[in-house]
Amino acid sequence: MVSTLPVSLEDIRAAAHRIAGRVIGTPMVQSASLGELAGVPVHLKLEHQQTTGSFKLRGATNAVLSLSPAERLRGVVAASTGNHGRALAYAAKAEGALATICMSRLVPENKVAEIRRLGADVRIVGLSQDEAQQEVDRLVREEGLVMVPPFDHPAVVAGQGTLGLEIIDTVPEAATVLVPLSGGGLAAGVAAAVKGISPTTKVIGLTMEKGAAMKASLDAGRPVQVEEVPSLADSLGGGIGLDNRMTFAMCRDLLDEVILLTEAEIAAGMRHAYACERQVVEGAGAVGIAALLAGKIRGGGPIVAILSGANVDMERHLRVINGTQPLYGEEGP
Repeated sequence: MVSTLPVSLEDIRAAAHRIAGRVIGTPMVQSASLGELAGVPVHLKLEHQQTTGSFKLRGATNAVLSLSPAERLRGVVAASTGNHGRALAYAAKAEGALATICMSRLVPENKVAEIRRLGADVRIVGLSQDEAQQEVDRLVREEGLVMVPPFDHPAVVAGQGTLGLEIIDTVPEAATVLVPLSGGGLAAGVAAAVKGISPTTKVIGLTMEKGAAMKASLDAGRPVQVEEVPSLADSLGGGIGLDNRMTFAMCRDLLDEVILLTEAEIAAGMRHAYACERQVVEGAGAVGIAALLAGKIRGGGPIVAILSGANVDMERHLRVINGTQPLYGEEGP
């Protein structure tokens, strides 16, 4: 099955070679507190310490480096919930290209400001990633920009998959890998790498309870649209595209399970990361810890949880830590 994937283990290894020196290999640490809770060794992959604060730099860098000089000269464009936009802006700037990033009004201002700081042209469009994507399509059609999607693109998936190579290289005996799940670029890439080397290792996708487009699509057996709703895990929002070419099929074929988390569980994960692991992570980056705390992960170990991002509004983060942040759809709006 793995050999017929649209993004292969060989593609991911080639991406690792291509981005070497531009993307850091992030640390892996063992968590005594989570290991005691789970009854098996638990390791945390600190990908939130990546240069731009999230895993997205891997895929964006691989995609930009895969373009021809003429394509880079035209400029790149993408829709983003924040982290991909920041990564693409950084990767494009490093190669002397201009990036245009289209985002909805749901993207937190701290992420928007950082993308602007990196020199990108920022377009705020609508209240969903699908609406932002419409502006991307217009810029590609009318101005000739080159689209670098946040997930459904072979070079992006291969770049994210390099994270899976690092996981298995560091913890070769890993029995379960917990990966945040949104559009599926990270989950597809990591699963392809992990299962390409260690077929018996389980890969579990984790996402928020409401507005989870990939989970709804997997349940329906085809890509579907869902309403985007505010969440502490805002990076996991957005659709997967009704014409999804690869991440839907890869997640369908490679993920062993998808687990949903409530806002309260995500908040607990963020608090635990800060209080017990001394790590500041955004909601999407805390879902692995959240699932372990909630007792939703069953099976053997060792377990590896990916802490995928740290691009959080610090005022909101402090409210979460102090227990004063309203939880969307539960205690708050």
